[in-house]
Amino acid sequence: MANGYLQPRLQQALELAFQLHGRDTRKGSQVPVMAHLLGVCALVQQDGGNEDEAIAALLHDCLEDKPEQITREEIRSRFGGRVLQLVSVATDTPTDYRGGRKPPWLKRKKQYLRTIEAAEPSLLRVTIADKIDNLRAIIADYERLGEPLWERFSAGRELQRWYFSNAYQAFRQAGYTGRLLDEMGRLLQLLEQLITAEVP
Repeated sequence: MANGYLQPRLQQALELAFQLHGRDTRKGSQVPVMAHLLGVCALVQQDGGNEDEAIAALLHDCLEDKPEQITREEIRSRFGGRVLQLVSVATDTPTDYRGGRKPPWLKRKKQYLRTIEAAEPSLLRVTIADKIDNLRAIIADYERLGEPLWERFSAGRELQRWYFSNAYQAFRQAGYTGRLLDEMGRLLQLLEQLITAEVP
């Protein structure tokens, strides 16, 4: 972003994200997927992220959710190797995933956590922003719906708590520091307080 104008590469990424996800809503809700992608992009930019990170924020779900429409090589060709690295770190499906049924949830998440623990801290801003936006959505819906919220997920309350807590620890173990991770920690504490108050 320069002089308040959307730069061409970022505009191309925004157009591609809308092409891929523009008709989709988030799981169990009427919230457009694009609202999530734009939210992650805003978090990245507000934290000082560069253009590659902003582009990756818009595309971070594409290899998981639209692999039959976009490939890793297309991302590299259109936006460069750094963007592909950032998107790959944020992706929990195998590198050879081309659509259809995904591997089991727990297997995917454990592999993601191993990837994060071994990643360079400079690659983690986008995927942390993704977790923050997800946590904010979960907290907002939990305050509105309570325990029935978890029915929309393939993994319920306890697995979600396990996953987000371990992701936070994996980011720390990888050596990432900064305001985004602090915000993720704050949201985890808030979610825990809400669950503790709700569950006998």
